[in-house]
Amino acid sequence: MGGGFEATHATGNANEVRDQPTNFAFDAESEEALATIVKRYPPGKQASAVIPALYLVQRQMKRQTGVAWVPRVSMDVVAQRLGMPPIRVYEVATFYLMFNTKPIGKVHLQVCGTTPCWLRGSDEVLRACKDAGHLKGYGDTSEDGMFTLTEVECLGGCVNAPILQVDDDYYEDLDYDRTVALLEALRRGERPQPGSTTGRQTSAPAGGPLTLIDVPGE
Repeated sequence: MGGGFEATHATGNANEVRDQPTNFAFDAESEEALATIVKRYPPGKQASAVIPALYLVQRQMKRQTGVAWVPRVSMDVVAQRLGMPPIRVYEVATFYLMFNTKPIGKVHLQVCGTTPCWLRGSDEVLRACKDAGHLKGYGDTSEDGMFTLTEVECLGGCVNAPILQVDDDYYEDLDYDRTVALLEALRRGERPQPGSTTGRQTSAPAGGPLTLIDVPGE
């Protein structure tokens, strides 16, 4: 588990979380997506859709409020729709770090601190997030509510380390200056193209491909 878990997850009584709404209903976009998801499972097995259903909740909250999280009341709605005890939904939502069970900043900065990223400079990515995001460290949300900073463990993009996950997007091949530039763009309301920040083609070597560069007939 990475640092800053308490910034995104309720660690006590969920009813004591600030800004906890009293009701929730799936909007038209979520209803359409949920209907498609539930059809993937045989009758009586709708509970298997709990993870994608919770993700629909989090995406809807982002659309409606600007903050991606899963309120407790929405877990009850998911339980009712999928015909399962609410406690089973709570168990899933609180187990997976991908679900935020308390409000966070508008942009979720998730620094990978696993060995490959650390060896490639994740400490500088963290320093840039703290400086440009006006953050004290992992678990902090900036005073303007723009950024929440947490640490994650292995994003699976080790070959293009270090990695910063911004909400659901990966930004790769980062250093201090490129991370600062990324946060400044995010603060302006821009969303740079995810992927390598150096222009690397997928996972090719830095500087471009070195093998299979001559294609017969071309």
